[in-house]
Amino acid sequence: MSDARRWLKPAAAGVLAITFVRVVLLAVNGTDLFVDEAQYWLWSQEMALGYYSKPPLIGWVIGLFTVFSDATFWVRLPAPLFHGATAMILGAIADRLFGARAAVVTALAYVTLPMVALASLLISTDTIMFPFLAGALAMYLRVLDTQDRKAAALTGLLLGLAFLGKYAAIYYPICAVLAAVVFHEARPTRRNVGIIMGVFVLVISPNLLWNLLNGFSTVSHTLDNADWVRDPGSRASLNFSGLFEFFASQFIVFGPVLFTALLIIAARARKRSPVVQFLLIFALPILAIVCVQALLSRAYANWAAATYIAGLLVAVPWLLRRHRAWLVASFAINGFFCVLLPVASVIPTSFTWNGEQLLSRYLGRAEMSETIIDIAGDLGVDAIVASNRDILADLFYTGRDAGIRMFAVPPEGRAPHHYALKYPYRADGGDVLLVLPRGSEPPCPAEAMDLAEMAPTDGAYRNHPQELYLIPGLCIAMP
Repeated sequence: MSDARRWLKPAAAGVLAITFVRVVLLAVNGTDLFVDEAQYWLWSQEMALGYYSKPPLIGWVIGLFTVFSDATFWVRLPAPLFHGATAMILGAIADRLFGARAAVVTALAYVTLPMVALASLLISTDTIMFPFLAGALAMYLRVLDTQDRKAAALTGLLLGLAFLGKYAAIYYPICAVLAAVVFHEARPTRRNVGIIMGVFVLVISPNLLWNLLNGFSTVSHTLDNADWVRDPGSRASLNFSGLFEFFASQFIVFGPVLFTALLIIAARARKRSPVVQFLLIFALPILAIVCVQALLSRAYANWAAATYIAGLLVAVPWLLRRHRAWLVASFAINGFFCVLLPVASVIPTSFTWNGEQLLSRYLGRAEMSETIIDIAGDLGVDAIVASNRDILADLFYTGRDAGIRMFAVPPEGRAPHHYALKYPYRADGGDVLLVLPRGSEPPCPAEAMDLAEMAPTDGAYRNHPQELYLIPGLCIAMP
């Protein structure tokens, strides 16, 4: 067997085995779709060039996987498969840069990362972006080595697809510019820069056009996430606790050993090899940008996930070469999460802490929707209107075959979510079942019939009770 292929069979065997187990356990997963997952499924029914808050690739992928069934298994099935593909691409990069042994360990390290273990149970935009982002990095390395035009075109294509998966892919062109400033060897020819950027823009242009025609909806949502950008004078503040919380979460996202190793390598970056320094440039700026966001406002743990494509290629070979005992410890710790998380998803109600279900955010959503739909059926109304995005997301999914129409309360001003943008209620003369958070006064209170309060004792709505009203549709409709 050639040196270039010594890594492929053992890496593929390990990645396929882990992926197969994940797919089997996904088939008996006991959790409901989370609000984002249910929204992505709804997008897949439209197959548009863009959506309210994200680029379109996740909708296209789910649409492909749910051709024959809309069951949660099929909605989530792309997750373990896409992560398995990403693991093999990273193995190929590691083989090219550090050798066959590093390739095998890198592929297995990726597929057992805590963030990957969790993301293999759910469907998310990071998951859809990762294989294309890793592929773009692989092709870009080839461009820098050979200045090959086909590799440049593939780099632009894969980067464009990564961008259509999640806008965080835009970090990579920024990192490439920084790398070119630091290293002469990291400067592709002008011709290849033109090819990469030309193909990239061509691939993403339909989504750019969609944003233009839809009032830059997705851009507005992105600015909402980085809310201090809109009005830095009044919204920006130094949120040190938020920064600490975000930074601490990265020890869980990437694994405590691997994240510590990445920080140690970064602390002495000037003494590292040019290859490692190059990869650090494709990792650390992303982490730094999100840390600034966390300091000025807030940042969720997964917002810096793109850091760990190149970050893994830095940390694993260093540990393999210098600290194998730490590497073994990393696999042991990360492996624990790889076992715990899928088992917990199979028997989610069994995992509690101080009387609360640890997976509560993934439980009780379908049950709430089914109860609301049953009440609507008993009342004989054919429309349910709600204001809460979580309620709407699952109503659309769980009620997809119920024969009842779902709508959002019409917004005042800019739509706060996809449902208010695409599905505002318009009166047709009948009564509707209105679902509002407890404490919210319904329109036309004199004509609204208070039917029931839904206050689950566990699950996603444990602390979010809802009130149900029978109300004339004219009271709430968009004119």
